[in-house]
Amino acid sequence: MKKIVIISIALLNSFVSNAQTDSSTAEQYCQVIATPRLLSNKVTIDIDFGDEKSFWRDNRLKTDAGKLKKFNTIIDAMNYMGREGWVFINAYPVITGATTIYHFAFKKLFPKSALEN
Repeated sequence: MKKIVIISIALLNSFVSNAQTDSSTAEQYCQVIATPRLLSNKVTIDIDFGDEKSFWRDNRLKTDAGKLKKFNTIIDAMNYMGREGWVFINAYPVITGATTIYHFAFKKLFPKSALEN
């Protein structure tokens, strides 16, 4: 009788116990580049995730429908990034001639299991 009880407890314990999962996270960073549009107060947003740049690939932010995402102001773009879970770190302007291009650094925590090596 003792053997049956011990075996049933061991079997029940194996069904109830869970394997350990890796719940560690890693910070990922991105740079948002806001370039003013010609003859408009809107901005075009480029996001740099550290991927290799290509002449053939457009890295500007797009909507789910694939259209170019346009923002009314830089604050509109920052609010969008905040809604997506990104945390603002730092900003700095780069002045070239009469154009000021704003760079914003953001960070976000991701599970390590979701990141590529």
